[in-house]
Amino acid sequence: MQNISLQYPTWYLLLCLALGLLFALGLYYKDRSFREQSQKMNPILGFLRFLSGTLISFLLLSPLIKSIETRTEKPTIVIAQDASESIGLSMTDEQKQAYQQQLKALKASFADKYHVKTYSFGERVRDSLDFSFGDKVTNISDVLQTIFDDYSHQNLGAIILATDGIYNEGSSPNYLTSKLAVPVYSIALGDTTVAKDLFIRQVLNNKIAYLGDRMEVQVDISAKNFKNKSTKLTTYIVENNHLRKLKEDVIQIPKKDFFKTVSVVLPMDKSGVQQFRFKLSPLQGEVTTANNVRDIYIEVLDARQKILILAEAPHPDLSAMKQSLAANKNYDVTVRHIKGFTESVAKYDLVILHQLPSVSHAALNVLRTIKERHIPHLFVVGSKSNLTNINKVQDLIQIQATGQKPNLVQANFNDNFSLFTIDDKVKQVLPDFNPMTAPFGTFTTMPNAQILLYQRIGNIKTKYPLWALGESDGAKEGIIAAEGLWNWRLFDFMQHQNHEVFDELMMKSIQYLSVKEDKRRFRVNISKNLFKENEPILLNAELYNENYELINEPDVNLVITDDSGKEYPFAFNRQGNSYRLNAGFLPAGRYRFKGKTVFSGKELDAKGRFTIQQIQLEKYATTADHNVLQLISNEFGGQVVYPNNIQSLADIIKNKNSVKSIMYQSTRNKPLINLRWILGLLIVLLAVEWFFRKYFGGY
Repeated sequence: MQNISLQYPTWYLLLCLALGLLFALGLYYKDRSFREQSQKMNPILGFLRFLSGTLISFLLLSPLIKSIETRTEKPTIVIAQDASESIGLSMTDEQKQAYQQQLKALKASFADKYHVKTYSFGERVRDSLDFSFGDKVTNISDVLQTIFDDYSHQNLGAIILATDGIYNEGSSPNYLTSKLAVPVYSIALGDTTVAKDLFIRQVLNNKIAYLGDRMEVQVDISAKNFKNKSTKLTTYIVENNHLRKLKEDVIQIPKKDFFKTVSVVLPMDKSGVQQFRFKLSPLQGEVTTANNVRDIYIEVLDARQKILILAEAPHPDLSAMKQSLAANKNYDVTVRHIKGFTESVAKYDLVILHQLPSVSHAALNVLRTIKERHIPHLFVVGSKSNLTNINKVQDLIQIQATGQKPNLVQANFNDNFSLFTIDDKVKQVLPDFNPMTAPFGTFTTMPNAQILLYQRIGNIKTKYPLWALGESDGAKEGIIAAEGLWNWRLFDFMQHQNHEVFDELMMKSIQYLSVKEDKRRFRVNISKNLFKENEPILLNAELYNENYELINEPDVNLVITDDSGKEYPFAFNRQGNSYRLNAGFLPAGRYRFKGKTVFSGKELDAKGRFTIQQIQLEKYATTADHNVLQLISNEFGGQVVYPNNIQSLADIIKNKNSVKSIMYQSTRNKPLINLRWILGLLIVLLAVEWFFRKYFGGY
């Protein structure tokens, strides 16, 4: 429906008529040009001018055409099908086929009056009906959230949720139905009969452990209808597809509905992803034994770094440093004295040289190996240090002693230090710690050094370095130009009843020195070492030229190999200046990979390993939970039906008064002058008038 509205008072139309009449009279009232042709010519032409003048005046009032459009929106019916394994396990192939036909027929019965939208859900939500029933997990809340996101502002009439009520991911679906505020009709699938069953409900464990640890895990065991029976829980470690028994526990089942948590301590004695298996011996009459076994995967990290504290002689500093570093389980700290030390320092990740080289021990072999292997190292200067040799073997500070008497020095922080951050509390309290003993002489800072602490002698803040860190000849190094660290650690405990200040200073310095830089020209990085079988395998590759600039001109290929020797070849895609590969989904098991490329005529490769763990969630809860469906459906007037009565949903929903079409009215205004026929009418009026005047000699 359309009508015309004005932005000015209606009486302005009289002005338009008056202006049109004024234009006509002014031009034709006393005009004698057409008297010879006809007495009617002037009135006719005057009328044309009156119409055109009035119309132009009317358009100057900016009239609008107001149109009202009515649109009818059909209600939307959403059908959401659970595509998880538990649904497939509850039906035979014939039942699956019959159910599929029934659900498709239900969908077709809604087509005339409703918009029908279908989803499948499990691991993820898909925009179609999936009857393969292969999803490893069930997440009902995910599909309800998706429906809310897609249809919360539309005419959503009802939701048909086909599931067994079992969910093992996401939150409770009851929390989301209140957001939807529409009837939810549930098709109750699965079997609610509590059959005889013995199963491992879950295993609670950390995903990551460190080599040498002993991890306690909790195994939750349930049994239904096996009163006064017993079973055995056997713990295995899986090594190269072979089982090695670790422990066996006898489980007594004293009641019909049984639950027990068993604690098992697992040894972390091998690095990498370790697989452990928990197995319950089966009992006669079990509905299934698939849920008697549960595998877990733990990534065991060998992140420990070997630190050698090599000293000229026994000293309380040695104990102070060892106790501080040993608090971090990633550090394996060894204390040795130079006298009688014959082993190679090449096996250590960091060497702390306390008062070495000394007056009596030059430690030439140790220093040579450190330099050749680019081993990070830290010098601690003391009264027995050979300062001349120390000046030669490090490039951070130079010490020129001018007397035998030492200086007592305290710490003063360097505000410009940038290698790492120190807590404000440490900066505040450390300058008040007891003095350390430093050589008396001149200290010179070298270009490679970053000074963490300067010396304060009495109340005088000097620019003599006390604690310096840096890098030289491809190895990180540090120097503490004084002895007496034990004093600081003891004072810290006396003041604060802990060693946090001293430990942070020591730990941050050792972390800086021990962090290794990756100098490989070609690298293949995997997003993680442990995947679930429903996760895609994502890898990235990086290639650097001689200047360590990231490039991706050459092709990069990758071969993934499983334990049986089967190979999966791939080619990386270029992304930015690097490479990326989505290897997709692979079966559960252990894999190794090798990436290859050729750059500047040289073949480069990178290797790694990863493990894919099987998801077994759907095998452990086999009894359908229709109470969940009843709660969901009851909240907003829905209903629960069973597979043999699916077609009744069509009549139930069609008779529901709340599931109706909605009529929307929208008003649209547009200027009348935008209508083409108005312009045409003006042109015709003016053209006819012009033609007659021209033809009869009025111009």
